[in-house]
Amino acid sequence: MTKRATQRPEGFTKPAHWTNDPVPAPAQPKLATDPDGLSPTRYGDWVRKGIAVDF
Repeated sequence: MTKRATQRPEGFTKPAHWTNDPVPAPAQPKLATDPDGLSPTRYGDWVRKGIAVDF
């Protein structure tokens, strides 16, 4: 079994863009009202000219 590296090699310098700051929380999605009624992404069907279209 290959031994796992637990330390960086000598002479390694951390790049300037590396940080230990925590990852920011994701932004809340903007909920838009559907002008035609029910949301197709929620209910799974798109209705186009009276015909249900499902992908």
